[in-house]
Amino acid sequence: MYSNSEADSWRLKFCSSILVTLAVMTMIKADVVYGDSIDTDMEVLLSLKAFMQQHNRVNQGQYSKWNQSNNPCEWPRISCNDEQRVSAVDLSDSEISGEVFRNFSALTALSYLDLSMNTLHGVIPEDLSQCQSLKYLNLSHNILDGELKLQGLNQLEVLDLAINRFYGDMNISFPGICKNLVVANVSSNNFTGRIDQHFDECLNLQYFDLSSNRFSGDLWVSCSLVNLDLSENEFSGEIAKGISNCRNLVTLNLGGNKFTGPIPSEIGSISSLKYLFLENNTFSRVIPESLLNLSSLVSLDFGRNNFGGDVQEIFGRFTQVKFLVLHSNSYTGGIHSSGILKLPNVSRLDLSYNKFTGSLPVEIAQKSSFKYLFLAYNHFSGTIPPEYGNLSHLQALNLSSNSLSGPIPPTVGNLKSLMFLMLANNLLTGPIPKELGDCTSLLWLNLSNNNLTGIIPAELKNIGTNVGPTFESNNQDKDRIVAGSGVCLEIQRWIPADYPSFSFLYKILTRKSCQNMQDQLFKGNGLFPICVAGSTIRTLQISGYIQLSGNQLSGQVPPEIGEMQTISMLNLAFNKFYGELPAEIGQMTLVVLNLTKNSFSGQIPMEIGNMKCMQNLDLSYNYFSGEFPPSLNSLTELSKFNISYNPLISGVIPASGQLATFDKQSYLGDPLLILPKFIVNSKDNGDTLPKFIDNSTDDEDEVIRNGFYNSMGVGFVVGFWGVCGSLILIRSWRHSYFCFLNLLHDWLYLRVAWIRQKLKDILRRS
Repeated sequence: MYSNSEADSWRLKFCSSILVTLAVMTMIKADVVYGDSIDTDMEVLLSLKAFMQQHNRVNQGQYSKWNQSNNPCEWPRISCNDEQRVSAVDLSDSEISGEVFRNFSALTALSYLDLSMNTLHGVIPEDLSQCQSLKYLNLSHNILDGELKLQGLNQLEVLDLAINRFYGDMNISFPGICKNLVVANVSSNNFTGRIDQHFDECLNLQYFDLSSNRFSGDLWVSCSLVNLDLSENEFSGEIAKGISNCRNLVTLNLGGNKFTGPIPSEIGSISSLKYLFLENNTFSRVIPESLLNLSSLVSLDFGRNNFGGDVQEIFGRFTQVKFLVLHSNSYTGGIHSSGILKLPNVSRLDLSYNKFTGSLPVEIAQKSSFKYLFLAYNHFSGTIPPEYGNLSHLQALNLSSNSLSGPIPPTVGNLKSLMFLMLANNLLTGPIPKELGDCTSLLWLNLSNNNLTGIIPAELKNIGTNVGPTFESNNQDKDRIVAGSGVCLEIQRWIPADYPSFSFLYKILTRKSCQNMQDQLFKGNGLFPICVAGSTIRTLQISGYIQLSGNQLSGQVPPEIGEMQTISMLNLAFNKFYGELPAEIGQMTLVVLNLTKNSFSGQIPMEIGNMKCMQNLDLSYNYFSGEFPPSLNSLTELSKFNISYNPLISGVIPASGQLATFDKQSYLGDPLLILPKFIVNSKDNGDTLPKFIDNSTDDEDEVIRNGFYNSMGVGFVVGFWGVCGSLILIRSWRHSYFCFLNLLHDWLYLRVAWIRQKLKDILRRS
């Protein structure tokens, strides 16, 4: 039993604690009430501003203009509701880095939050789940990770988490946030697990994109769906027939999974279906007749199913289809017998990466509706039909990587809308037709790795000078091209990996990013900033390329080349061009210039230093002479540079500036160039280039004598004993010998040029 005094003391403490608790609750209640005002919204936003500025010292977005001098409803990127409360915060593409702000829930009227297209990282804070009024949440295009924990967002209607690094199962958030959800995009993450157990309560869901994850198990479908994209996951087995219950479906994409067996004929009952993508699976060859009932079908993609044999006859009966993609199926025939060349509405036909043989089908020329024709990576032979010049609406023609021979038909010049012409990796001969200059929409020209001869026609300066009407036509075109399986193949074929602004993207390309790039290109929007000629000012003006490498072209480069203001990449490598490089080349806005393995001579034009956006410059293995132009040191964005094996070039490479950032591999075989000591003393990178050539100067007579004896000795030993003995008997020696010959070629090239120059100097002094 307690004593009276102890009891009184206990009562006093209990009452005090009650009073303290009530006081705290009152304070909390007061804060909540106080928080429901525009004044506290301002305090939260200013706190958000300080948080972002702490993590982003430079390149701050419009949020830096937020201040207390005016109403937050007037601040940029902020919107208010009728009660003058902050209801929307849009900080998309604001160059924000760091973690997600942890006090958004203090904006108690917030219904719209967009933080997309930044570099936010870390996990989604628990605070975000307490934003119970939130209806729109976009965190896409960041580097956020962790498991998805949004279980408190019961009012959410739109959720976009695409292109992040989220992982794990989605059962923590779903089905808890399903009730009002209309749009859910979690594509391009690392989610795993099943989906057939988490979305049953998503009765209002219309747009559902789970592509590019690692989901598995059975499919889940809802009758309310309009767009369903489950591509590039690990779903397997047969497609459930219940998918036909989705009578509102417009887009169905199941590509890039492990589906097998027959294609459900029930899909043919989805009368609203416009876009059907079943590529990159292993379906059986039999295509259900019921699919012909899809009267609204615009795009049909069965690429990468390895059907083999002839093209199925049923494909020639899809008269409603405009985009037909059948690439990578190991087809060997059936182009004519299937009837696909007679489809009345097809504007896009992709038969690339198959095994077709024989001549190119002339019948194609009778279909003026063609805009995009892809027959690359097959075994077609013979000549390019001149009738292809009748395809008046053609914008992209890819016939590369076949066995085509003969000349490029001059009728190609009739294709006024042509933007892409890919004829690389064939056996084409003859000159580049001057009529190609009549293709005034042509921006991307690739004729590399053929046997073309002759000169670069001056008329080529006209390509790409009037592409505007084609872009305008594409912007007005109502036929939306939904990303299919072939789009990334096309992008990779069109934009080479050695294009510096694009090379880093090769490993992270997704179907959607490729689609976006394609849309940008076809509608005239540049992908990368290009410098204005002679300036560091940049513009997103569309730019193209000319690739003529690996041919037998010769002659001098015409000075008219300087008029090609829409070209940012020029590759003339591995040809027989000679003479001086025209100074007018400095008027171009090049990012890449490759002239290696030609016979150019004379001085390197100092005007090349005007190309302020230049990133790749290769002038190696030529006969350039004279003083090395100091203007090249002003190319501050240069990341790849090679002037090696031009033994007649002289001068001093500055010890500071951009040229000093390259190692001696960039200057091998240039004995008259004086390099900074730190470059001369730098260690080799283990390259297989000859190590017996350096930039030191020897006694002139000693050079001549040693070159003579060395050449005789090496020639006798290698020529007689190597060829007549070892090469015949030992395979591994045979392989090593030919590798050695490659090195010997480079060494002899340098020695001959060097000795010739020394002899001229001796004769001049005598």
